[in-house]
Amino acid sequence: MQTISKRLLLGLIGLFLAGHAVAQNFPSKTVSLLVPYPAGGVSDVIARTINTALAKQLGQAVVVENLGGASGAIAAQKLLNAPADGHLIFQGSPNELILAPLAMSAIKFKSEDFRLVQMITINQMVMFARKDLPVSNGDELVAFASKAAKDGKPLTYASVGPGSLYHLLGEHLSNTTRIPMTHVPYKGGAPALQDLMAGLVDIFITPYGKSYVELVAQGRIKAVAALSADRQESFKSVPTLNESKALKGFVFDTWSGYFVHKDTPEPVVQALNKALGEVANDHAVRTALEAQSMVVPRAQSLSALNKTYSDATVQFRGIAKAVNLQAQ
Repeated sequence: MQTISKRLLLGLIGLFLAGHAVAQNFPSKTVSLLVPYPAGGVSDVIARTINTALAKQLGQAVVVENLGGASGAIAAQKLLNAPADGHLIFQGSPNELILAPLAMSAIKFKSEDFRLVQMITINQMVMFARKDLPVSNGDELVAFASKAAKDGKPLTYASVGPGSLYHLLGEHLSNTTRIPMTHVPYKGGAPALQDLMAGLVDIFITPYGKSYVELVAQGRIKAVAALSADRQESFKSVPTLNESKALKGFVFDTWSGYFVHKDTPEPVVQALNKALGEVANDHAVRTALEAQSMVVPRAQSLSALNKTYSDATVQFRGIAKAVNLQAQ
């Protein structure tokens, strides 16, 4: 027993020293910020706003890598396949890590395989529409969707992929109103927006950046309603769905953060939490993201982040169950 105890103690000391050495040397090379959508979308804007500031904090170059597909699961799996050393960081949300595995049977990972090391934005959402959709609020939307369905031409709604939050919100909208609607999945927000502008899809519920605000101002797309409880600063004249009779209580938002493999050494996780926390509190970064119509929370501790992620897992699995999401 004494020999086993000594071996165990020596093993623990070895792990501690190894972890300390990893932290001392981290990062030892270029860090990649993995964005699970094509360039040009809201996620890409966030990454390219923070990568220079993060590089300054880490003392190494930080490059942005875009890898879209499978509701973000392709990029998420790449993170899990890479060494768990903190040099590859996933910029994601509950959309890719909690919901995608519930929607696609081919995805074998689960949300617990990842660890949230910092949040960067709380993303308010708006229901956008093609410019000629003849609706301006939630009640008008429901009336139009009802007539379209009766005419055999159900309303179409875009998402960034099957099982994504925006897919589930579309399903939830359809279930709540009891009106059939047609899901049109894309690989990311940028191609979905392109088809919305072209009039090829009717609506797109999504977080947004400054470019969306400008497109609405130019009349190229329409902002029908906000999904927040109250009206949003960027769209003060746009009613919320919560203001409508048909969709009162239809209130949602989401958030973006930075994740690593759950097996990443604790000293590296702590280093990333500190560095990304400094970035989140950086005045220039906050100003740039807020100018993109994003809400930037203050940096959080790892214990608070663990709770945030755990709570989100429960919440979003609950939404998936409510709409009877079946893995395909």
